[in-house]
Amino acid sequence: MKHLYKFILLFLVVIIFFVLNLLLGTVKIPVDAILSILVGDDTVSEIWRNIILSSRVPQALTATVAGAGLAVSGLQMQTVFRNPLAGPSVLGISNGASLGVAFVVLLSGSLGGVALSRLGYLGDAAMSVAAIVGALAVMALILYVSQKVKGNVTLLIIGVMIGYLATAVIGVLKFFSAEEDVKAYVVWGLGSFARVSGDQMMLFVLLMTGLLPLSMLLCKTMNILLLGDWYASNLGLNLRRARLLTISCSGILVAIVTAYCGPIMFIGLAVPHLCRALLQTSDHRILMPATMLTGAGLALACNLVARMPGFEGALPVNSVTALVGAPIIAGVLFRRHQAVE
Repeated sequence: MKHLYKFILLFLVVIIFFVLNLLLGTVKIPVDAILSILVGDDTVSEIWRNIILSSRVPQALTATVAGAGLAVSGLQMQTVFRNPLAGPSVLGISNGASLGVAFVVLLSGSLGGVALSRLGYLGDAAMSVAAIVGALAVMALILYVSQKVKGNVTLLIIGVMIGYLATAVIGVLKFFSAEEDVKAYVVWGLGSFARVSGDQMMLFVLLMTGLLPLSMLLCKTMNILLLGDWYASNLGLNLRRARLLTISCSGILVAIVTAYCGPIMFIGLAVPHLCRALLQTSDHRILMPATMLTGAGLALACNLVARMPGFEGALPVNSVTALVGAPIIAGVLFRRHQAVE
């Protein structure tokens, strides 16, 4: 119960940033008009209705569940590898998604003669499918390797090498691709919560709201993993199966978020550190829900900054997450270092 007020505070922060995402933007819309639109009033300006229902609400919902998913994935990776610098992309799963999109986007113009970026909704759907296939393919490879190696460090290094290999292949594809295809791929790689809308947004939100509660089932396993391999084995934990389940859960979350939003950096790396510093605990029964709320709030804040009034269009989300996430990580690690001394 001692953490209850902190959870209430985190929940209120998420609500506040969600509301601000609806209120603020390049077009100023009165609060009463927004409320009327949300309750289904058809008398409000059609332009305002389109902005709220087709842009701001989908962006806010996407940012909420994507931020929560990436934060949980980062917490799982940092726990299973016992490494403070482990994040959702540490095993190359995000690179696998990028490689899948690269094959579809960069080869479409060369082989088919039509840039995928010109195909509208069909092109977006193709990129989402390619990202999921690429991410799951790399995750399957990682899971196979995890059956063959015992050490977490070895698996971590192999994952990093897979990421480098995927990046190298992407570089070769870029070199031989048309300029328009390269531009479409680069835009996808900048990350955005705005490309998900309509039925895609509903499917994405449903998938994430189903997977996030399931990740709570691993809290006890992750708490035991913190004790170390020797103690965990003595307590009866099957280390191989526990590592397999945790990596699978983290990988699926990353794959889905990357497929719909592009590779979003720093949220998964920064949020677990922020929650540990805020709650002063390593109990995953507390950390997991706190991480979900903090990840959702941080993603909403970054999305708000990315499309603040005064900017033409929207800033790349990855630029904002890096500006916010890097100081958080540096500050938390610096404070931890001072505490040790």
